[in-house]
Amino acid sequence: MTRIITALSEISSQYDALFVDLWGCLHDGVNAFPDAVAALQAYRKTGGKVVLLTNAPRSRTSVQQQIEGMGVPDDCWDTIASSGDSARAAMFRGVVGEKVWYIGPDSDLSFFDPIHIVENPVNIQRVPLEQAEGIVCVGPFDPHADPSVMRPEFLLAKQKGLKLLCANPDIVVDRGGVREYCAGALAALYTEMGGESLYTGKPHPPIYDLARNRLNELGSTIPDSKILCIGDGIGTDIKGAMGEDLDALFISGGLAASETGTGPAPDGQPEPDALTAFLDKAMTTTRYAMGYLR
Repeated sequence: MTRIITALSEISSQYDALFVDLWGCLHDGVNAFPDAVAALQAYRKTGGKVVLLTNAPRSRTSVQQQIEGMGVPDDCWDTIASSGDSARAAMFRGVVGEKVWYIGPDSDLSFFDPIHIVENPVNIQRVPLEQAEGIVCVGPFDPHADPSVMRPEFLLAKQKGLKLLCANPDIVVDRGGVREYCAGALAALYTEMGGESLYTGKPHPPIYDLARNRLNELGSTIPDSKILCIGDGIGTDIKGAMGEDLDALFISGGLAASETGTGPAPDGQPEPDALTAFLDKAMTTTRYAMGYLR
């Protein structure tokens, strides 16, 4: 049975570390959520550690710069584990070859910057699809276009037997209230068409291994029983927590606000029956739920 809480402080003393999703929990893609920031600041003052666990397809340095621009202060978190870093490590280990076709905006080309956590990285070269040994998908060329526009290219890629490395398993996000497609939508289409997609972000294990490593780098060896995952993605944040046997706090006012009957921020809460129906349909469980992180 999921317990609906009204504030993080009701349960935070049970945990020594939080794995916190960014988009939909701490910001909306444009601005930080003041109540969420305050809740994390208060938690850290008690000695708790906060790992920002994000499916952003960028390095943690790039993520830090991005959230600073949204008004997320650095005193509400301790470290960052990104799907981008996890996927970059896989790419530089050669999981999709050396010659890759890149799908994504020019603004995310930092994905190809050198990485220090991989010994003897392969020499990655960006090439046209016809010359590629594999695909790196950071996001759609146009985040508002239906993923089906990629069918012609994906048909050729599938015929060539190319693997697609997905740097962000999220299907959609809401940027300031406007829904956008993510790399996960393209990877899902490629898989549907018979291609092979590789994932390293939530809900898949590699990013949780990275998060634990980043937590250990802080000098804290914290058991899984003392880690709480917080997120609004039922198929990423909550499914990932379940797979890792970690407790989870579901933020229902993000992507699933309408499905869970969650009222407007900052005080809206999910309707218990709607929340139960939503979780049952997703075949997912979560220990806690609340409308918005606060």
